[in-house]
Amino acid sequence: MQLELTKLPTHVSLIMDGNGRWARQRGMERVYGHAEGVESVRRVTEAAARWGIGYVSFFAFSEENWDRPAEEVETLMELMCKAMQNELPTFMENNIRFRVLGNLSRLSPELRSIIDGTCAATAVNTGLTMILFLSYSGKWDILQAAGRLAHDLIGNPGLSIDADLFSSYLVTSGIPDPDLLIRTSGEKRISNYLLWQTAYTEFVFTDTLWPDFREEAFRSALEEYAQRDRRFGKVK
Repeated sequence: MQLELTKLPTHVSLIMDGNGRWARQRGMERVYGHAEGVESVRRVTEAAARWGIGYVSFFAFSEENWDRPAEEVETLMELMCKAMQNELPTFMENNIRFRVLGNLSRLSPELRSIIDGTCAATAVNTGLTMILFLSYSGKWDILQAAGRLAHDLIGNPGLSIDADLFSSYLVTSGIPDPDLLIRTSGEKRISNYLLWQTAYTEFVFTDTLWPDFREEAFRSALEEYAQRDRRFGKVK
């Protein structure tokens, strides 16, 4: 399916919500919803690459998600390990660069090794950049940025602080802020995600549960975005 829009976002970010509800509606355990959600990530990423979008990012696991039952957390981590290993050929075939951002110190050595290997292998790719936000929260990102900036100010007290400088200390340094944020499952909140980076982001909320969010739903969100008049606080 081709996409013919005159206004495409450079960076689309997605909060993937509804895996558990999708599974419950079918009388299955939550893990089945997470597994089906992996296919939605694949479909959205491939569509974004095909349509010429520069960056697509996914809120895969928050800092708060560590408080979920240990069995569910372990299952999610296993799914991520398998998905990264399985998708590497697809990344290479489609010229996709893969990155993972977040508080990665909390991840297992096995998962960190897989992340490092996949990111290194795709670093040469020049097409779409796909980003997983893993063990991430917006407050954590701002706090770690403030801490590193404060440390640098000790050695350089005359450093001029502005928004651009602060942004360079966030884990998203060098990545454009999202133009469009899509959240699935009908919830209308951002759940401590990219708090600094979404200052002027357009939001689209859809009732579609994440495992059902495929190319047509993605296209519909992009069409809604194309109708928006982005003012960035100015009068037009």
